[in-house]
Amino acid sequence: MFSTIMVPVDLVHKDTLAKALDVAGEMAKQHGAVIKVVSVGGEMPNELGHNSGEFTETVQAFAKGLRDKYGVEVEAETIISHDPEVETTSALMKAIESTGADLVIMASHVPGILEHIFSSHGGYIAQHAKVSVFIIR
Repeated sequence: MFSTIMVPVDLVHKDTLAKALDVAGEMAKQHGAVIKVVSVGGEMPNELGHNSGEFTETVQAFAKGLRDKYGVEVEAETIISHDPEVETTSALMKAIESTGADLVIMASHVPGILEHIFSSHGGYIAQHAKVSVFIIR
């Protein structure tokens, strides 16, 4: 039913990803699908790397850990953005196409006041993606 599962990850908030990753791992096993972990990062140094190369290595290491944990094929894709705060949603929408994903599984948080004014990344993607989207809270 599904062959490519895209899982957007923000490794700064790695502790909030467990449920979504478990669902993705289970779905990948059931369907023989590959998981594509996608992370959007900036060009400036941060806790995930001093540069885009280190950021990419961090995401690849995270994907390897998922491969080992779930026993499924996991690939990493990093997107380097000039302004991740502004460009994350559009970058993820483009990544759905570029990865060939037929399912997106995203972690989400309990909506706050801002989500009543501005759509969250997950909310926007669920509304506008042409593929199935699971938002896991």
